[in-house]
Amino acid sequence: MGKATATTVLALALCAAVLLLAAARPLDAAACNPSALSPCGGALFGGAVTNGCCAQLKKQQPCLCQYARNPAYSNYVNGPAAQGLIKACGLPKMKC
Repeated sequence: MGKATATTVLALALCAAVLLLAAARPLDAAACNPSALSPCGGALFGGAVTNGCCAQLKKQQPCLCQYARNPAYSNYVNGPAAQGLIKACGLPKMKC
């Protein structure tokens, strides 16, 4: 293998490794914003499930397990109302 070919192979391997690490990186904490779920507040307390609530719930879905482990939010996320909300919005049941 020539020097140029070896350098190209090494560069491609390095690029692949960077892409794999970026894909495996955990969700950015800044993206997890519990206040983004405020449109769901009414539904958690017996109100109607709105499209806005479902849209925000879908955006925050990767964060739900993080919220479920947080004592400040766990009662809301783990409660039966939240589970019904998740189902009403067509999201899969949380598996944390």
